[in-house]
Amino acid sequence: MDKRLFNNLRDFLFPPGSKRRFFARILSELLSDPKHTINKINVTNIKKFLYYIRKEDTGEFGNRINVYLDKYSPLPSDYKLDLIENITSYEKLCFEKQEHPVVSIVIPVYNQWTYTYGCLLSILRNTSDIAYEIIIVDDASEDETKNISDFVQNIKIIRNKENQGFLKNCNRGAKEALGKYIVFLNNDTCVQKEWLTHLLRLMERDPFAGLAGSKLLYPDGRLQEAGGIVWKDASAWNYGRSDYPDKSEYNYVKEVDYISGASVMIRKILWKETGGFDERYIPAYSEDSDLAFEVRKRGYKVLYQPKSVVVHFEGLTCGTDIKSGIKSYQTLNAEKFLKKWREILEKEHFENGLELFLARERSWNKKLILIIDHYVPHYDKDAGSKTIFQYIRLFLELGFNVKFAGDNFLRPEPYTSDLEQMGIEVLYGSYYRDNWKEWIKRNGKYINYVFFNRPHVTIKYIDFIKRYTGAKILYYGHDLHYLREKRRYEIEKKQKVFETPEYWRKIEFNIFRKANIVYYPSYVEIEEVKKYFPAVKAKVLPVYIFDKVEENNLTSFENRKDLLFVAGFTHPPNEDAAFWFIKEIFPLILTKIPDIKVYLVGSNPSDKILELSSDNIIITGYVSDEVLRDYYKKCRIFVAPLRYGAGLKGKIVEALYNKIPVVTTSVGAEGFFKGEEFLLIAHNVEEFARKVVNSYTDMKCLEVLARKGLNYVKDNFSKESVLRVIASDLDVRL
Repeated sequence: MDKRLFNNLRDFLFPPGSKRRFFARILSELLSDPKHTINKINVTNIKKFLYYIRKEDTGEFGNRINVYLDKYSPLPSDYKLDLIENITSYEKLCFEKQEHPVVSIVIPVYNQWTYTYGCLLSILRNTSDIAYEIIIVDDASEDETKNISDFVQNIKIIRNKENQGFLKNCNRGAKEALGKYIVFLNNDTCVQKEWLTHLLRLMERDPFAGLAGSKLLYPDGRLQEAGGIVWKDASAWNYGRSDYPDKSEYNYVKEVDYISGASVMIRKILWKETGGFDERYIPAYSEDSDLAFEVRKRGYKVLYQPKSVVVHFEGLTCGTDIKSGIKSYQTLNAEKFLKKWREILEKEHFENGLELFLARERSWNKKLILIIDHYVPHYDKDAGSKTIFQYIRLFLELGFNVKFAGDNFLRPEPYTSDLEQMGIEVLYGSYYRDNWKEWIKRNGKYINYVFFNRPHVTIKYIDFIKRYTGAKILYYGHDLHYLREKRRYEIEKKQKVFETPEYWRKIEFNIFRKANIVYYPSYVEIEEVKKYFPAVKAKVLPVYIFDKVEENNLTSFENRKDLLFVAGFTHPPNEDAAFWFIKEIFPLILTKIPDIKVYLVGSNPSDKILELSSDNIIITGYVSDEVLRDYYKKCRIFVAPLRYGAGLKGKIVEALYNKIPVVTTSVGAEGFFKGEEFLLIAHNVEEFARKVVNSYTDMKCLEVLARKGLNYVKDNFSKESVLRVIASDLDVRL
């Protein structure tokens, strides 16, 4: 059956938000995996079920049912962990002795020798390129832990004569720490590859990161915690408990209320300032939440780092029964915590279980901007992606809670991880692909702005967004597609292109009617929009944002040679430009400068382009930013032989920023105000070749063009110039 037909039939028989819908979901789960589902039926869950069905409407309760069933669905079989279990022999572990460790790993222990050994072995196996020391604080163990020095070399061992409890054990171990950072690690853990590297990188790149914690997993691969939530009544949740850990909501860096003490890093200077774990919570429980609040009180952030993965055999140390043993202190210490932090809890925290969307990332005081594009920006592959990536960074700097949705809902790497490490939730995977409407409906009230890109993507979502959110709609068109395709037809005269301009015109005009604000990279597009829609709020928004423009270090043109063209070749105007240049313009240049070469640099060259390769024509394919900078420095002239297109050309802006003179066409120069002052503009094949040849040996001319181009970039593509345009639209005070 066609998927769309199936979905329509399903929605007819079981309407979204209806009781029929979520009872059908429960029945489906029961039939697909009856044993697993029945195992989750207990008195507590039945009570919750009855409570929610009495108190909540069908929509909200349906969401709870969906979340619960998703949470307890079987994990994919291919989710693998590096577990160290069932140890039968204890080979000697030898750690590298460090005189000046960067990190001190404090491990409090009380018996549980097998788990302690497994924990140490996992550290040795999965921690590299970091100078660290290990401090074992033995709380009067009675098992083989007493003889740990027989099995482990080059670690510090502190022994208590009497059992002090978890909290005092940690405090004592921290006093011996030599590192800039202290990590507290439970002995019933198994760390995964690069767990410490990612914690350290997060702390090093953010000077306001005070406390950072790992993603905790159960041994079966389920999520134990993706940061913690503290509610107004001082009760706490391990966010994401028992869910599938690869869901997008668990895989971005975010601020959280607290981090579990099972694996947490703190700056030593901050540890000393706070006084360590508050001993009012002796022997254990609530001390990690309290430390997080103390850190935040001093202006630092408490962060969850999803790339630091640690398996935690929860309950081994203290058990699970809160009515007896050490675990009983969980309730008692929660009362102490409430008394100490009541004012903060009342001011900054939600009622138990409410506003989970905000509570899970402490975003109650931030405005949310949702960015929608065709895919996660490949910022080093194409100009459009680079533009969006730069605006994402700007929105973060302005203090927004940024979320990103790619129309293909894929997770390309390293680009997705780059966004997640910046603190952006990226909506990817089959769930969001199939349920994005439900996600918008459920969370629409939290979305303040939507930043759309590309007409074919925007038209798919804009009506639904406007219907189910109160968000201000910002549309960035990059270029006018209908104008670009019209020019393409005028050149190619192909029948398949004939109807394309009208197709895009209808889409783009429809968007102009619905968006609150329309942006394009140059005044040319804005004038075109205003011609048909004079009432539309349309602005020029720069294609690039440069934090700093280097005015010095202009490489002598005497020491440069050859020509450079940079482009992503999946974009038809770029492929056409390269082919036209090589076939018609470059032969004329070779007659005057026989030894000259041209470098075609950029991702995804087609077979048509690759076939152009010769001794004088070098096709590199994709290169890194570092390599690309070298090309800008060693080549004498940048060529942009564009025959069609629309909008300001990012490749030319980037060339000007890199202080290389540009020869282009009237199409390439479009949108640059007084572009003739810093661009060499040609209108036909012969003129293009002549301007390249004449300027190639005129070093003074090249230097003047380079400096004028750089000044243009400085005046028009700085952060300040961008903020002058967009700040009022985002209700930001400068």
